[in-house]
Amino acid sequence: MCQKFAKHPNYAHNSAISYNHKYANMMKMKPLITAISIAIVSASVSAVAAPADTTRALPVRKADSMPSIAKKVSLDVQESRSSSIDSRTTVQPTANQANKAKPADRMTQLIDSKQEAEANSAAVSADNMTVEELSLKDVQSDSTDDISEGQAVAAPSTSTADSANDPAIKSIEDIDGKKHTTLNLSNYAKQVNGATWTPNMKVNSAMTIKMQALLDWNHASPGAIDGGWGMNSKKALINFQTMKGLPATGKMDQKTWDALNKNIPANKPVLVTYTITEDDVNTNFANMPAGSEAKSKMKGLYYQDIKEMFGERFHMDVRYLDKLNKNKQYKAGETITVLNTRAPLKQRINRVVANKADKTLYAYNDDKLVATYPTTIGSDATPSPQGSFKIINKVKMPWYKATVGKGTDKKIHMLPPGPNSPVGVVWMGLSKPSYGIHGSPKPEGISRQASAGCVRLTNWDVLEVYANIENGATVELK
Repeated sequence: MCQKFAKHPNYAHNSAISYNHKYANMMKMKPLITAISIAIVSASVSAVAAPADTTRALPVRKADSMPSIAKKVSLDVQESRSSSIDSRTTVQPTANQANKAKPADRMTQLIDSKQEAEANSAAVSADNMTVEELSLKDVQSDSTDDISEGQAVAAPSTSTADSANDPAIKSIEDIDGKKHTTLNLSNYAKQVNGATWTPNMKVNSAMTIKMQALLDWNHASPGAIDGGWGMNSKKALINFQTMKGLPATGKMDQKTWDALNKNIPANKPVLVTYTITEDDVNTNFANMPAGSEAKSKMKGLYYQDIKEMFGERFHMDVRYLDKLNKNKQYKAGETITVLNTRAPLKQRINRVVANKADKTLYAYNDDKLVATYPTTIGSDATPSPQGSFKIINKVKMPWYKATVGKGTDKKIHMLPPGPNSPVGVVWMGLSKPSYGIHGSPKPEGISRQASAGCVRLTNWDVLEVYANIENGATVELK
């Protein structure tokens, strides 16, 4: 119940008692008055007890029930699922629901205090779901694609150069050197850019985003940056501490803060402004149909809309992109606020370790840990094989050979390339047939979803691995 309504139950109750006391000597009216009082109090109690139907609160998994790496974290693991994971669209509340919505969170208030009232009326609380529920939801979502098995393949006529120039690849890798500025930043963005960690400071959104960005810049990827300190961010902090030889506590301290900032320019902004171009608007977009046969008839498995494209380009959860850019139309010439992403990794990768328990891909240059990425590795139904394998081929913008059904009902459909391919924008095949490291059409679900035995990364993380790993590199699956 909203705070401004909090006095109503007691007010009704006290009014009923006062009314009874004042007219207690009017015996003829007493039965009627008593009935009215009971009705008022009952209505008040019902108002307090009635559950709000505008949010869906589900159990949140605690750190002590997470895999071993998460047990090092002192805080509860709280995961918020972006509404863009399944539908890529925002569910709008009804007018009645909007009036009852909970106050906007601290992040939304900071983004633009002038729009706080509008944000409150339109707020839709994210689901808080356990890891098991998230995994089940992804399994159910993936099952609608009717694929029983599949294999990524390169198009016979496609060269490496052609793949590198694909619009989706160029968008994520920023090959054209798209320019960012710090002009006309909101007060919230300025607070993020100026945030500095101090001991015993209170948790706040500005510091959370800056920490996520610093981890991204140091190639301890937190996955899709969303302003929430969830499982992937906590893992990234532990991984960064491991990379730097610091105690892997999962807690921020002065040594960790100094290490995060050591190789980063002091004036590098976290949030920047970006002006949307005609090329951005004219990118091929398409809604994804259900089923492999329908997808096989498409020219490409493109981004579904411009926000999904920007989310991947700027390593952002689409919901957070929306929060930063309320009331934006995403038209050419319009300026939006986005994350200033990391510089390219310039480290040779000749060995990777994919650890299912940690849900992390560790990238090594010989024995030196140079980068880490949150990942999805297999599922209970289709576990990944364990052992040591080799990278035998690397393909950008792969086609996907989808097998549907079994026996006499078995059908093969060739799905065209695109960021919404079942294997994303990259496939790196292993010496174990049908297994590989690849991208994902659902970046916000990494570490939460299930896979058909392969190793999934966000499209931007898998492109970073692709750019630095060599054929013949060792892949250890644990």
